[in-house]
Amino acid sequence: MPLAIPGKVIVFDYGEVISIDPAAADKAALVELAGAETESFWAAYWRHRDKIDQATVSVREYWQLIATDLGLSWDTVELHRLWLADFRSWLAIDPDTLDVLIDLQRGGTRMALLSNAGLDFSSYFRNGLLGEFFDQVFTSGELGVLKPDAKIFRALLAGLDVAPSDVVFIDNRRDNIAGAAELGITGHVYTGAISLRSYLEGLAVTTGHDGTVLSYSSDG
Repeated sequence: MPLAIPGKVIVFDYGEVISIDPAAADKAALVELAGAETESFWAAYWRHRDKIDQATVSVREYWQLIATDLGLSWDTVELHRLWLADFRSWLAIDPDTLDVLIDLQRGGTRMALLSNAGLDFSSYFRNGLLGEFFDQVFTSGELGVLKPDAKIFRALLAGLDVAPSDVVFIDNRRDNIAGAAELGITGHVYTGAISLRSYLEGLAVTTGHDGTVLSYSSDG
């Protein structure tokens, strides 16, 4: 059923909202490629993740930082394999969240994407099939600032040319929702597609086949 929420822009996070957390098999394959111990690998992986998401280091530099932490050295071929395995592991989409995006699109609701993600994801977000859903895509790598910093939300508002009250922000992290709320942006903590759909249905209007608004929800 179409979800029409006129006058609002629904802004989605990507990781673990639209995307599924990388599968255990993908994580294990990445560790195997690295030739590292599992615990030490993931500690190094996340220790430097903000750097690549903020584009203060390149993809190559990111993996070299991990290698240094692990006391390893990877050649160019190995770096490509690691990057590709990692990148691919984040591409799986939650089918139920995808259904929500489709219904919002069918309802004519404006949508945008706001993600803490490196420059390597920007083209995928815009030029893959996901890009069909969003008026605009905003990434921390391009903006040089991470959620929940107020600067990234100000950039979002300026880019969309809307007031904070016109935005509904969906993210799985409470600190990001809190950061948006400080600017007056309404947020919803994502815990799953079912609760997300229920929340958005509370904001939606009922339309006829010709798109005419028939009724507003009690929350809309």
